Amino acid sequence: MDIFQSIILGIIEGFTEFLPISSTGHMIVASKFLGLPQSENIKAFEVIIQLAAILAVVFVYKEKFSLKKIELWKRLIVAYLPLAIVGFIFRHQIKELFSVQIVAVMFIVGGVVFLIVEKFYKAKEHLITSVESVTIKQSFWIGIAQVFALIPGTSRAGSTIIGGLLVGLDRKTSAEFSFLLAFPVMLTVSGYDLLKHYHEFSAQNIDTLIVGFIVSFIVAFITIKLFLSFLDKFTFISFGVYRILFGTALLMLL
Repeated sequence: MDIFQSIILGIIEGFTEFLPISSTGHMIVASKFLGLPQSENIKAFEVIIQLAAILAVVFVYKEKFSLKKIELWKRLIVAYLPLAIVGFIFRHQIKELFSVQIVAVMFIVGGVVFLIVEKFYKAKEHLITSVESVTIKQSFWIGIAQVFALIPGTSRAGSTIIGGLLVGLDRKTSAEFSFLLAFPVMLTVSGYDLLKHYHEFSAQNIDTLIVGFIVSFIVAFITIKLFLSFLDKFTFISFGVYRILFGTALLMLL
């Protein structure tokens, strides 16, 4: 991998990780178009740029990372557990699902779901306007929705946002809960992958790792800020349409 490729992947990871358009799906597709094999070295690089995206969440929501917010984190852990349990039990089967074809189909399915949910969205029925107001029960159902993210192309952010909308959170609160929920999820996944691939880090690829990390962090930080501003004025319809078009284009290319 060269510097240019590390910048491209850093931008894609930072931009897509917290949007409901599947970072994993985009990374799989981007790697194929860049001619990068899914080698151990590439997987190690992806761990680093994911950690950068996690760090962006901490910087944006630093006031949430304190003992004063312990009740919020109890709810986030409740939402985290279903994915952790199912993901661990079926980890080998999940790996077999990684293909561009499945990514394309799930892009389309996720896009259709977003359009349906938005069609029936009524602001007066979505009374939860703060992540601190999310209940244990709502957290659990958001966690159940997040399990679908184990299918490549579904999008962790997309599934949790849909889950939030379905249990009464407004658009912005659903997105913020999804951002915060990414912390324990991505920290666990990245930590596990880091232990598996730590031997792949060497002085030979340190430049690409550093560049990818910085680019991913900056792009993720900006993306989170812009996404929240976007939701003050707009809906998720555009993301649903994008997912359908992107998935359809992939199927046509294949």
